[in-house]
Amino acid sequence: MKVEKSQSNRQYAGRTASGKYYGGKCSTGGPQSDRQSERAPHSYGKSPDNSQGREEFVWVLDYLPYGKLVDGTSTFQKKPLVQSVGDKKFILMELVPKSGVIPNIQSKIYIGSGDRNEIDHVKQRIGYTDLTTGANLEMPFILEACVRNQEEHFVKFYNDAHSITTRLHMLELLPGIGKKLMWSMIDERKKGDFKSFQDIRERIPSLHDPAKVIAHRIEVELKDDFIKYRLFTTPSRRQRPI
Repeated sequence: MKVEKSQSNRQYAGRTASGKYYGGKCSTGGPQSDRQSERAPHSYGKSPDNSQGREEFVWVLDYLPYGKLVDGTSTFQKKPLVQSVGDKKFILMELVPKSGVIPNIQSKIYIGSGDRNEIDHVKQRIGYTDLTTGANLEMPFILEACVRNQEEHFVKFYNDAHSITTRLHMLELLPGIGKKLMWSMIDERKKGDFKSFQDIRERIPSLHDPAKVIAHRIEVELKDDFIKYRLFTTPSRRQRPI
């Protein structure tokens, strides 16, 4: 079994979740089940048909100088490949960089219409199981960076989250939030909207890191193509060009 060579083949010991992990040029699963993937009724975020799910910026998860190694194919015939996650809808993609360009892992790069400095074209949309080991290791740190860089947007989620059914609230879909904590948050926000992640931490002491909670939920949704409720992502369309 061949192992893909990756720019991110390194140890992660000593890195802290709260550290400055924005590297590079940062600017601003199991067996399939029979569950149907769906968005929560009136779920938070943009509508599924907004710009056909296109991303304008992505974060680099891994760089493969020889692409994906396939038996019978010479490495010298393979083009470099970048694995990335979208900045807004968290769409997982494989990109082909421009000749001679090596995007930095953890950097935020432009892939929208018009001139692109680093990416030649978007090859395809992929699923979580298509990610390299290096990309998997980077994912939690990059998702947390995405959430912290869009603090106002995700604080608004805590303010606007509502009931999905008579027995289930959107806040309960976040890791570590049960009924008791949910009601504490609802009662507290009645006194006034949350202003920031720090405001949430101070007013809800048992919720230690609201940004990391959101990032964890995003990762859960990315890992499960058949998850019932989606708060922040769109269903995977594997192996389809963008």
